[in-house]
Amino acid sequence: MKSRDIRQSFLDFFASKGHTIVRSAPVIPAEDPTLLFSNAGMNQFKDVFLDKGVRPYTRATDSQKCIRASGKHNDLEDVGRDTYHHTFFEMLGNWSFGDYYKKEAIEWAWELLTMVWKLPKERLYATVYREDEESLELWREVTDIDPSHIMKFGDKDNFWEMGESGPCGPCSEIHIDLTDDGSGASLVNAGDHRVIELWNLVFIQYNRMSDGSLEPLPKKHVDTGMGFERVSAVLQGKNSNYDTDIFTPLFDAITGITGVEYRSTLDGEQDIAMRVIADHARALTFAITDGAMPGNEGRGYVLRRILRRALRYARKLDCSEPLIYRLVGVIADTMGGAFPELLKQRVTVEKIVKSEEESFLATLDRGMEIFADIVGSVRAENGRIISGEDVFRLYDTYGFPVDLTRLMAGEEGLEVDEEGFGICMEEQKTRARKDRKEKQQMGDGGSEWLWFDEVARKSVFVGYEKLEADAEVVAVRDSGSQLLLVLDTTPFYAESGGQAGDRGILEHDRYRFEVGDTQKDGELIVHVVDRVTDRSGDRVIAPESVDFSESRTVRASVDEEMRRDTERNHTATHLLHAALRKVLGGHVQQKGSMVGPDRLRFDFSHFEKVSGRELGAVEVLVNEQIRQTRGLVQKSDVSYEEALDMGALAFFGDKYADRVRVVEVPGVSLELCGGTHVDNIGKIGLFKIVSESSVASGIRRIEAITGKAAEELLWSEYQELQQIRRLLKAHQDEGVAVRVQELLEEKKDLGKQIRDMQLSVLLDKALQQLESSEEIGGCRVFTMNVRDAGADELKTLAQYLHDRIGCGVGLLASESDGKVSLVAFAGDEAVRTFGLKAGELVKNAAREVQGGGGGKPGFATAGGRNPAGLPKAFETFVAVVRATIERDKGL
Repeated sequence: MKSRDIRQSFLDFFASKGHTIVRSAPVIPAEDPTLLFSNAGMNQFKDVFLDKGVRPYTRATDSQKCIRASGKHNDLEDVGRDTYHHTFFEMLGNWSFGDYYKKEAIEWAWELLTMVWKLPKERLYATVYREDEESLELWREVTDIDPSHIMKFGDKDNFWEMGESGPCGPCSEIHIDLTDDGSGASLVNAGDHRVIELWNLVFIQYNRMSDGSLEPLPKKHVDTGMGFERVSAVLQGKNSNYDTDIFTPLFDAITGITGVEYRSTLDGEQDIAMRVIADHARALTFAITDGAMPGNEGRGYVLRRILRRALRYARKLDCSEPLIYRLVGVIADTMGGAFPELLKQRVTVEKIVKSEEESFLATLDRGMEIFADIVGSVRAENGRIISGEDVFRLYDTYGFPVDLTRLMAGEEGLEVDEEGFGICMEEQKTRARKDRKEKQQMGDGGSEWLWFDEVARKSVFVGYEKLEADAEVVAVRDSGSQLLLVLDTTPFYAESGGQAGDRGILEHDRYRFEVGDTQKDGELIVHVVDRVTDRSGDRVIAPESVDFSESRTVRASVDEEMRRDTERNHTATHLLHAALRKVLGGHVQQKGSMVGPDRLRFDFSHFEKVSGRELGAVEVLVNEQIRQTRGLVQKSDVSYEEALDMGALAFFGDKYADRVRVVEVPGVSLELCGGTHVDNIGKIGLFKIVSESSVASGIRRIEAITGKAAEELLWSEYQELQQIRRLLKAHQDEGVAVRVQELLEEKKDLGKQIRDMQLSVLLDKALQQLESSEEIGGCRVFTMNVRDAGADELKTLAQYLHDRIGCGVGLLASESDGKVSLVAFAGDEAVRTFGLKAGELVKNAAREVQGGGGGKPGFATAGGRNPAGLPKAFETFVAVVRATIERDKGL
């Protein structure tokens, strides 16, 4: 059977048993912060098992995309070294949500394996949890398995858990004996590739709590998982998953790129490398297709490790160029029928992977040299451990993940000091925290908080609805340079989510507080007061003199102009985000933002520089949306689950409360956002991108302005254009750019004429000096310090003299910005008669100016960084010529 037929027959079998065929969930579990990747088929049904969600069916089946390369389930180190481990794999599964239980699960599993797929019964073994007598009896009752082939095991093998916490329960595994003579009973659960686990039937009845205890679930469920790659190998009669039609197209492609044939040996270095590359290419392709991006943290770092590990193995195939991106299309072509998203995202994934490969390959060779030096030093001291400092240097400077260094060290028979590496990492983080310019910490320095109301320990924000409100001061603190006030109710927005904190005024019976910033301190909204005056604003009052004993009531008023400008920019970031996803692709995700009254900054995931054409398309799209003003910006307060059901963008890695605020621009954007926004996008007025740049690998940044700021920029640039037009005396309908280009061409031509004149003067001067230059043994020796000449002029002059010197040699030099340029030449007769070579002559001279160089016998160049050594360089040049001629003549 072909692998695609095996997948379909599994789904069809369970559909005949009343199961609904469901699509695989993304390999990125966006709604589960406990997992970096989906590592089992049940991940998408976790809410059902916890009785927090429902489905319109009670029986389901699918083929789930999975990655196991981190955390509790991590197969990364085994990949390529055996026949059945993978970082990416498919999990065929069937589920019962409070419907059938152990009996049907066991009975149907046996039916599929032995009656539909015709696997030999005498080769199958069933394992059960040591305390699960029910499953033991069911295997005997509802199947005709050999009773001696039913075995009991403990927690490690037969109690399944998704992670450190979550749904779990006893399981019954089915193993197949692939030994030659069927004598593999003792190899069940022994980690031997000749007897492997084929199917795991998990009976979920508990929830593992964070403290390690088990809590019974309201309902009992069935969750089964069968490795698609393994069962394909068994049904296709292969001894290795990698010998199936799932992987052969990848090996064919790798062979086409590297010229190395896959021979299916278990220990061969090149075969191991090909298995690693094929496996890792699949993991990267599926993960990036589903929205992940290589990076420096979390799942992004796992992907970067996988990619760099694959590139290191590619060196075993003598391949030192980008390779993995060329396998993306093979994966899409062979698996796109089952997973159509691969075909849709193919080009995007190829670009991202190629960019990552090129980035790492740029430093890999140098890193390998440093690693070789480190290994040499360790061995010179008869050591066996590479220090944590060296491991960190390879990581920090050359991008070597610690497991890559561990792999390379193992190949050299060495180990790595991972504890020392961890200490270095923590020291780096500590330095970063210390160096980072942080916002004012409300709990540091100055006096303690003075609380007037012990009950009101949090602030109520009313700024979505109004910009003014009466409030009570509930806490005050003198930080030394500023007065900090907490109100029970406030319209002031505290900085968060990238939006700047509000400014404004707090008016008291006796005082006027000028608020320059608003910050969060836990659940408190802290008003940072820059200046305190009397009620009229005429007399400045020291913060320590403020007295709230008679009244604590204030009128809080937000600076409306600042707030409105900020709102324009914030809503514009949502439009920008939507436009970027439309123009560049769905892989674009917000990675940070800064929204203030004067501008906006938006960081997003993207694998390359955004072109001018793409930026123009984004800007046009945003402004079109603004002009359409198709409706009010809608805001709603809903549960997190409701927001996801609405289709709101919520990206993995972000943290959200149970209740969230959804901001929608109808037909354009729908995002979770706690910031403030305009009520109609038409109020943004105008959107203008002012810059695009790189922030980090795979992260780009756009800065833009809106409203009045955009209008002022365009007006300023228009005025400047008109001034240029007047200076050029260009008509209104005449292209200014064309006239400027003409002027630049004229300037270029004039510059060339001037350089030609200067060179002509130099040539005349050089020819005069050549006539009077020294002769040694019939060979003319010419030296000249050509002041204020560039390297190109020096070469032109040298070539001119070379053609006229006959039997002679020369050295020209010039100095600019503390650097020396040297050009040596030797006439054909001087080379032929005396064996004089310009390359050797210029090398000797260059040493005197702390430099080096070389070239051909007739013409050579060099450089140096010590202009003071030029006189000595000329002396050395003449001396070497003299010694060469005298040696040639036997003097």
